[in-house]
Amino acid sequence: MSRYFDPLDTDRPLMMRCSCGRHHSQQDHESAVAVETLKQRSLEQDTQQYIDEFVQAAMIKAIFPQDSIRRRFIRAVGKSTALAAISSVLPMGAMQAMAQEKTGAPEKKDLKVGFIPITCATPLIMAHPLGFYSKQGLNVEVVKTAGWALIRDKMLNKEYDATHFLSPMPLAMSMGAGSNPAAMRVATIQNTNGQAITLHVKHKNRRDPKQWKGFKFAVPFDYSMHNFLLRYYVAEAGLDPDKDIQIRVVPPPEMVANLRAGNLDGYLGPDPFNQRAVYDEVGFLHLLTRDLWAGHPCCAFGTSEAFIKENPNTFAALFRAVLSAAAMARESRNRELIAKAISPQAYLNQPETVVAQVLTGKFADGLGNVRNVPDRADFDPIPWQSMAVWILTQMKRWGYVKGDVNYRQIAEQVFLLTDARKHMKALDQVAPEGQYPKFSVMGKEFDPAKPDAYLSSFAVRRS
Repeated sequence: MSRYFDPLDTDRPLMMRCSCGRHHSQQDHESAVAVETLKQRSLEQDTQQYIDEFVQAAMIKAIFPQDSIRRRFIRAVGKSTALAAISSVLPMGAMQAMAQEKTGAPEKKDLKVGFIPITCATPLIMAHPLGFYSKQGLNVEVVKTAGWALIRDKMLNKEYDATHFLSPMPLAMSMGAGSNPAAMRVATIQNTNGQAITLHVKHKNRRDPKQWKGFKFAVPFDYSMHNFLLRYYVAEAGLDPDKDIQIRVVPPPEMVANLRAGNLDGYLGPDPFNQRAVYDEVGFLHLLTRDLWAGHPCCAFGTSEAFIKENPNTFAALFRAVLSAAAMARESRNRELIAKAISPQAYLNQPETVVAQVLTGKFADGLGNVRNVPDRADFDPIPWQSMAVWILTQMKRWGYVKGDVNYRQIAEQVFLLTDARKHMKALDQVAPEGQYPKFSVMGKEFDPAKPDAYLSSFAVRRS
């Protein structure tokens, strides 16, 4: 059940039940059917096959570490012959059996994991009804939470064992920005892209951000990609985000109601609340944030350093559960079913149509267009450390942190890239190499090796 009043409650009256009579609503019924279908798909992707193939590939790579030699060998004799030759000198079956062995039993099985009801939390949420947590020997309660300040406080007070974070939050908390310092760690990125700038319908003729002086905007939290991307966008248009517009912190479930009431001119918010504004005909999508920075991080899954040290096996089990859910969420064929599974009141509490438009990328934009953007929301779990460095540059740019910042040290402490790779490989998921890839934000390249030069290049900044 929801732990707080949702101003956008879409539940049917309690007396209305579904067609089979076993659920409170037809939406709950369809969610249950979707969950069973997704579970079946998960079972079809046999874990044993993944483990076997991973071990085979690892052994070939160990014997032929140079890519060019390895490829020539396999082309010359064929994969099956290569594996047969290796098996004659190495016990392939025994190695595969060893690979199936998990770490020790979880130190703590009963866990509370916080989340905000937004599509960014899809892997963390869907891992619950699909049984990914229980499969790892964990009894996880996913707790719907009212806002990010509460998420932060419950992590600081150890009321939650792990949580859905905004990607900048663990960096800020670890540095003591906005709260007492507490070492937090990002295990995975929960989603990439998945945000938009939504404007009130009365502003359809004011699409140029240079026209936004005096506008009132909302973001979900100070330490959020939403805040930093909104600031970046308006600053590129020549506006000072601290002087020319107002930026307020508003919990995501309250954004549409505030837009409708005229308290806001717009917001840079998480989905599904951008699409919900279109659905309710009170707003339109000005732009998707993937058009500012394709593949940018939004939310993350993480916990405290103390929890990891005290419960290493539990942490590894959580890692596997969330990564398995992310892998399923990345497959486009699963998106409509996932929308059914996570739309009901216990999770997002939104119309399925709204959630499906976000996850499938086929949506109305409120301007009379139906768009098809498959990567409107994606679930790439890699916590690239260059992402962390960029976030730190923006925290310093706008005065959220003062003085010198050791970008690489903080990025490598907080964003657990090595751990993510290790667990992805163990699940036979593709784990790309490198630590600090470059990327572009609004056409401007970011080189993580030169953060101070990047920061100094901005005309509008606090520091």
